[in-house]
Amino acid sequence: MISSIRGDVLHVGIDHAVVEVSGFGLHVSATPRTLGELHRGTEARLHTSFVPRQDDAPLLFGFSELSERVIFTTLVAISGIGPKMALAVLAVHTPREVHQAIAESDTDAFTKVPGIGKKTAQRILLELAGKLVIDPPAPTAAAAEEPEVAMQVREALVSLGWTEKDARTAVEKLLAAQPELITADVSTVLRQALRSLGGAR
Repeated sequence: MISSIRGDVLHVGIDHAVVEVSGFGLHVSATPRTLGELHRGTEARLHTSFVPRQDDAPLLFGFSELSERVIFTTLVAISGIGPKMALAVLAVHTPREVHQAIAESDTDAFTKVPGIGKKTAQRILLELAGKLVIDPPAPTAAAAEEPEVAMQVREALVSLGWTEKDARTAVEKLLAAQPELITADVSTVLRQALRSLGGAR
């Protein structure tokens, strides 16, 4: 699992960027919004989603905002929605607009995305409403100071199927009960969090 990358931007294309990490140039597909924030020769840090494929090379997708990756990973878990279509949703709509469409049951918002018809839009609304926090609270100062290990464990839990809200709550409760885990490695904290949530999904 590759949850984030940080490195120098070697190239920015129409639909992807190449980021050098530990001497390797990683091809990262991204939305125009994320690519617009990247500039050759500068350092980039992206939240990422690794998508393995049986018949072709695996794909790595990058997002400037964690909320974009949460929506992306939730979309690709829906039957019939592939990574390219999920990326297209985020190319047309911001995360806030996706949340608003869910709150208002707005199928038209999703039919604006190339390749998505009314039935698919209705299925997306149903799936996202059950898995995403429709009206996420504004980030607080405490959230901005979230320890690195907490952020990585929370992201791992979301990628394993838990909602952002459940993952954040589990990690916060775990670190409050065992503050010494803040200095532990990610795998140790993740195992503890999985135990508190009842195991892997």
